[in-house]
Amino acid sequence: MYTQADKRCPLTRLVAHIQSGDCLAIGGGLSWREPMAALRELIRQNIKDLKLVGSAHGIDVDLLCGAGSVATSAESYVGFEQDFGMAINYRRACETGAVKVEDNCCYTLVQQLRAAIQGLPFMPIRSVQGTDFLKLHPEFKTMACPFTGEQLVLVPALKPDVALIHAHYADEHGNLHIEGPLVADIFFAKAAKKVIATVEALIPHHELANKGVTIPYFYVTALCEVPYGAHPTSCYPRYAYDREHTKLYYQAAKNGTDNFRDNYLNPFVYDCKDHASYLNLIGGQKKLIRLEQWKDGIDQWMQLYE
Repeated sequence: MYTQADKRCPLTRLVAHIQSGDCLAIGGGLSWREPMAALRELIRQNIKDLKLVGSAHGIDVDLLCGAGSVATSAESYVGFEQDFGMAINYRRACETGAVKVEDNCCYTLVQQLRAAIQGLPFMPIRSVQGTDFLKLHPEFKTMACPFTGEQLVLVPALKPDVALIHAHYADEHGNLHIEGPLVADIFFAKAAKKVIATVEALIPHHELANKGVTIPYFYVTALCEVPYGAHPTSCYPRYAYDREHTKLYYQAAKNGTDNFRDNYLNPFVYDCKDHASYLNLIGGQKKLIRLEQWKDGIDQWMQLYE
């Protein structure tokens, strides 16, 4: 339990809570509310050998794989959906053996987190039987239910070392408010040993209380105010997904490891000393204002995807 009155800190110190070799749970999902600013800082700090756990993810996991930060992936899905397709860096890292694949499924992950939250060593499930998940996960066991005789799979509790979350609002004490789909973020926050968060805006406690507390302060270790910290993923209702930048990213990854390093990692991660430098590089206020204009109407929203 974390009860300090003021949990604010710079992004560099926030990310330093993550150590090489940690099991890291990344909040958000697909192209929605992923903690991208913190992940770029993680790469700059040369944090390596991570085990990533999560549900359905995209550019966040792909970026870490492209930077060589990942040892093991226990994600249920990594890709760019119908827009761009396969996650190129992720696929390359898995196929070459640079990243060990421990694929999971969303429901199994949730049950493992629930076991940790409830202080149980395992949780029974019916799913994954008849699949190769049991071969990928020798730690999964089977048993006959003592009450019904039904065959069940037992999955061990999962307690990530760190959960990294991007939220819409927080107060300085660490209460977080998230708007829209929560994905697995609440499960991550309750199960992880540490929770660190970037937020779009810090607001007074009374304002946050009026909005509603999604994740209470006592789960949160530290936080940092990072406006547009999910870019290039979306953070509705504040801003839309940046398809133009994601296309640039995808083309760099598609053209090989060296091209990705030279045309994406170097300019957008290593050569940006901080998040403000990154925002200037991707187009500054002009780009950010455009991403916020999705709310002006369907036509403005659709223009972002042309």
